[in-house]
Amino acid sequence: MSNELLAITVLWGFVFIYAVMATMDFGAGFWSMVYINREKTKATNIANRYLSPTWEVTNTFIVAIVVAVYSFFPGAAYSLGTVLLVPGSMILLLLALRSAFLVFSHVAEDYRKILTYISGICGLLIPGLLISVLPISHGRFVDFEDGQTLRLGELFSSPNEYSFIAFAISSTLFLSSLLLADYSKTSEELDAYRVYRRDAMITGPLSLISALMIMFTLREEAGWIYERMMEDRHLLVFSLLGFLAAGAALFLPTDKKGIKGMPRIAVIAITLQYLIASYVYGKAHLPYIIYPEVTISSGFTDPNSFKAVFITYIVGFAILFPGFVYFWSLFMNDKRYLKQKT
Repeated sequence: MSNELLAITVLWGFVFIYAVMATMDFGAGFWSMVYINREKTKATNIANRYLSPTWEVTNTFIVAIVVAVYSFFPGAAYSLGTVLLVPGSMILLLLALRSAFLVFSHVAEDYRKILTYISGICGLLIPGLLISVLPISHGRFVDFEDGQTLRLGELFSSPNEYSFIAFAISSTLFLSSLLLADYSKTSEELDAYRVYRRDAMITGPLSLISALMIMFTLREEAGWIYERMMEDRHLLVFSLLGFLAAGAALFLPTDKKGIKGMPRIAVIAITLQYLIASYVYGKAHLPYIIYPEVTISSGFTDPNSFKAVFITYIVGFAILFPGFVYFWSLFMNDKRYLKQKT
């Protein structure tokens, strides 16, 4: 494996981890807003209990992504920074607003509802803007002859752009409802579990439909990547099977009480499904970072710098990974935290 391919693999790994964790985080904030007036189900309490220790951890990965881009692909970082100036600034603004309002919603009791509404809406807008990076990278909306400028008008009139946005929002709601269903069941909050299980069964098909719309619009607007993805159509079939397995897991009884659903299996199956689909997409996108001008070779850093940065990443990951595993094990298994009353 070449240095360039190794570097883009590390970067794509960070992107995938952040995508999964952030969608669950953003979606939990949205569900907290939706069910804030339904206290009997305790759905908002479950969502806030999930958000409290995880939103800070999730944001560390977006820092890792930015550092990896500038460390491994400084040449491409200039192009990405220029092209993504407007959407990137909007994303940073919404992230700052959401983080601030999440904190203040826990200390300013008189304004808790309005702060929760604002953070919940921001949490739904951010994934839609983040995923806009992908259709932009297909090159159709970037003018390389005029100093690498983004054609915003064409971007936001593209069916492919809105297919990606719909997929980001529906996936955010689907993944978060699945995880919150699992968390509710583990916490023995069965009313909240039934609510989130129902939400997962509604948003799951919507995410599948939006994924199909992405493929349909890709064929028309970015045929080069569509054709490459079709070369691995067997992996896309496996990805679809993972979605069906997750759906089936939500209908299986698991205990003597007759409670339907195995949300833990559904979360694992969906994560694997997204991993397979993202591999197919990422492989088809290579070697381009922004089609057709910016490639992983043209934007790559000095080989000696790459080796030093890569070793640093390996050492840092080896130190941090056990901590993340321990954090999640405590978060999902600590009975005192799972069954707290408030």
